[in-house]
Amino acid sequence: MHLPTLRRLRTAAAAAVLGAAALVPMVGAQAAHAATTHLTNPFVGATGYLNPDFTSEVNAQATADGGALGATEAKVAGNSTAVWMDHIGAIAGDGGRLGLSAHLDHALAQAAAGNTPVVVQVVIYDLPGRDCAALASNGEVPATAAGLTTYETQYVDPIAAILAAPKYASLRIAAIIEPDSLPNAVTNQSKPACATATPFYESGVEYTLNKLHPIGNVYDYLDIGHSGWLGWSSNMGPAGQEFAKIAKATNAGFASVDGFISDTANTTPLNEPFLTNPDQQVGGQPVKSANFYQWNPDFDEYTYDTQMYSTLVSDGFPSTIGMLVDTSRNGWGGSSRPTALNSGATNVNDYVTQNKVDQRPFRGDWCNINGAGIGARPQAQPYGSTNPIIAFLWVKPPGESDGDYPTATHPHGDPHCDPNGTQTDGTNTYPTDAIPGYDVPAGQWFGAQFQQLVQNAYPSFGSTTGGGDTTPPSSPTGLSVTGTTASSVSLSWTASTDNVGVTGYDVYRNATKVATSTTTGYTDSGLTAATAYQYTVTAHDAAGNVSTASAAVTATTAGGGGTGGSGCTASYSVANDWGSGFTANVTVTNTGSTATNSWKVGWTWGGNQQLTNSWNATVTQTGGSVSAVNAGYNGAIAAGANTSFGFQGSYSGANTAPTLTCTAG
Repeated sequence: MHLPTLRRLRTAAAAAVLGAAALVPMVGAQAAHAATTHLTNPFVGATGYLNPDFTSEVNAQATADGGALGATEAKVAGNSTAVWMDHIGAIAGDGGRLGLSAHLDHALAQAAAGNTPVVVQVVIYDLPGRDCAALASNGEVPATAAGLTTYETQYVDPIAAILAAPKYASLRIAAIIEPDSLPNAVTNQSKPACATATPFYESGVEYTLNKLHPIGNVYDYLDIGHSGWLGWSSNMGPAGQEFAKIAKATNAGFASVDGFISDTANTTPLNEPFLTNPDQQVGGQPVKSANFYQWNPDFDEYTYDTQMYSTLVSDGFPSTIGMLVDTSRNGWGGSSRPTALNSGATNVNDYVTQNKVDQRPFRGDWCNINGAGIGARPQAQPYGSTNPIIAFLWVKPPGESDGDYPTATHPHGDPHCDPNGTQTDGTNTYPTDAIPGYDVPAGQWFGAQFQQLVQNAYPSFGSTTGGGDTTPPSSPTGLSVTGTTASSVSLSWTASTDNVGVTGYDVYRNATKVATSTTTGYTDSGLTAATAYQYTVTAHDAAGNVSTASAAVTATTAGGGGTGGSGCTASYSVANDWGSGFTANVTVTNTGSTATNSWKVGWTWGGNQQLTNSWNATVTQTGGSVSAVNAGYNGAIAAGANTSFGFQGSYSGANTAPTLTCTAG
């Protein structure tokens, strides 16, 4: 499993898809499973499967380490992890690990003992030419027509036959389908191996969906990479189209896909609590322009998943699709985690370095990352029942290596896993950030990595609550929002809950995370649009459990900005004002249900402001009236997403913010 080298946009066309899977009549076991009630969210009301292979690895490490560390490590064993079918031999079981049928038998026993439904995560991961952009996790099947036949008949067909067995009909099976496959079809077409593999990826995923969708208790989730890979609008749009292309080619169309998963085996954090505005100006540059982000406005998985959800729905997927996040290694706790905003930096790179949770020197680092920590515990509906993110999972078992690097004793490896190696973003060079002193092949137990992941877990495995604690705190009640001003809007909230074990509260505004607080009060400042903001609050504890969201309240801000017309809104903020001149930014948000083709923002200044230059839009002024029309590259905005433009102006006297209008085409 890997993270490909960061790329902004790859435009080489993929080869034609090799043949559609045949429509097979549904008989026998598949017909029996078709009668199973297919749920919108299979994780609700169920417990996760405790993988005996992983539990054994964890307990052995905890026993070997002993003491306080061993006691903390032992708590990890109480969390559900995925079963990886990463080669044909894994189906029957090899290397001392259980096969697929054995895992499902154990899941049945767990369900019987707990008298509750069990969800089993099964990773389908053996495409022809697998992981075309990396070396550490290349597969066993070649990217050829013969390889595709092998994949279908010797890999997918046996897995489907096992999952369709009537004895397993009571289990809920979440199929995580081919991590890193279709994202490579979007961004890495300049690599010959990826260009060659793409048609086999597309045909293989289509075939897998056709085989698994008719099994009523199987839920199919496609991998969408992560925010550091497809977060740019130039990648997200084509990605949505690629996923829609595959779904429309299947027998059941969009219904064949239950949802999508991000951050599989990666370390991109759920939230960047101190970097919430990609357009915020530092030293005259937006935060998203920092070397670490490379103009990618999606800093974390929450932002990415909610925006990708809107993109996918606008491309034809039903609104019932669920988004999943692999939180097994994206916690970033420990002493290096920032605890408060450091606003002292005067240039954007220092500002990001000092305030980001993600401690990697380069966002493209992906192999056995030094300093990473276990993230939020597996759970359903972490943000409430109305949020598109329906569950957190641990797909990559914490402590299993990403890959080794080439040495005399490791002929098959990846230089990105070499602690002494480097990577580049095309301009700057960075270390790989792999844990030094080790060379552990992919999938094998990596004790030093596991120790580090546990010690850097966020939320931490506290002394009184651990991984086995799956009871969430009570939902906050009595939420109220107060404080409305005409400009520099400041809104404060209060809420109450059963505080036993509660370590923090999360505030959500318009379904977007804006802050984290360890008290019941928070001031949400800087809201400039004269519009209504809806707030909910959730509580989380040291074991990583998150309560359901509180009842929502709405607060209306006044002045300082404006609401838009059909399909979009625009908000205005002054980035720098030196008395006779200023720079300002305007964020345009698509409020419709489909992507825009174009947009136009207008306003009338009340003073004598005069434009001097602009960027990311064509901005003209006649008298006090200003009109801004999208540039050729940013007119298309996915539903729920946004873009921005900026300008510089001069003035004397007052520099009152105007009221904006926005229309979308």
